[in-house]
Formats: sequence, structure tokens, C-alpha cells
Amino acid sequence: MIEKEWVQPAYDLNEEQENKEIVRRYRSLLRVLKPKLKTGDKQLVRTAFEMAVEAHKTMRRKSGEPYIFHPLSVAMICVEEIGLGVRSTICALLHDTVEDTDVTLDDIEREFGDEIRTLVDGVTKLDKVKFGEMAQAETVRKMVVAMSKDIRVLVIKLADRLHNARTWGFVPEEK
Repeated sequence: MIEKEWVQPAYDLNEEQENKEIVRRYRSLLRVLKPKLKTGDKQLVRTAFEMAVEAHKTMRRKSGEPYIFHPLSVAMICVEEIGLGVRSTICALLHDTVEDTDVTLDDIEREFGDEIRTLVDGVTKLDKVKFGEMAQAETVRKMVVAMSKDIRVLVIKLADRLHNARTWGFVPEEK
């Protein structure tokens, strides 16, 4: 069940309030993740958070919210609702950086290693899945390939889609 504090019907925060809300959501994520943290994990999560904040700093969602609210929400879904761990949390925080910002897979590998690079790459590739009757076989093929490499790729992508669905109220009906 999603926490009420994460749902906002309308967006009307100033910059100082936004920064406080970003930090509050990050700390909430850390509290939920705490039982799964091992030595060094908290710093890795913080590095991923800071990289995502920096990469998305000028981006906004259709709701007007800072874009970073989305990766934080996807990470929270992964940990709190699905039960995934630290590596998946890092990937959830970074899942849109390669596609939407100047961050590269090489940057992610340099900072977090090959496992996180592979997860982020897989989630990014799943984002390119086409919809419609003609694309159905290709969609299934991409999902099977992603699952065969690491099921977390598909689970993180589903968390991403779930958060997007929860915020459809801000998207025009025709979309």
C-alpha cells in the first residue's frame, strides 16, 4: 500500500519546499531500505541519489513536480512494495538517467560496476518496447531476454510503469 505522504493531488511547492521534500523522500527510502543495508551500501545509494538529482535537476513531470520524485517513487515501490534490495534501489534511482540525461552507461559502470550498468541498460532497453499488434512478438522477445539475464530488470520496469500509472491524472486522456 502506498503511503499517503507520497501522494499529492496538486503540486504547489516553492524551491525550498521542493528541496526539503526531496530530502524527506530520500530519508524515507533509506528507512525502508535500512534492514537490507550492508557495509558501504548506504554510500552507494547516496551516490546514486546524488547522481540522479544532478542529472534530473532541470526536469519536471507533467504534474509540475521535480522529475527526481519519479525515480525516488520507483525506488520506494521496489523496496517497500516488492521487497527488492540495494542494487535494485540504485537501479531504480538511475533508471531514467541514461535515456533522458547526459549520464552514460560508462558513467554508471565507473561509479557502480558492471551489475548496476547491466540492470540500468536492461531497464532502458525495455523502455523501447513497442506497443500494438505488429510489435507484440518483439515486445515478448525483449521481455523474455530481459528476464533471462536478470528478473530484476523486468520488476524494476514494472515498478516504473506502476508509478507512471499512479500519476496518470496529470496526463491528457488521449495519451
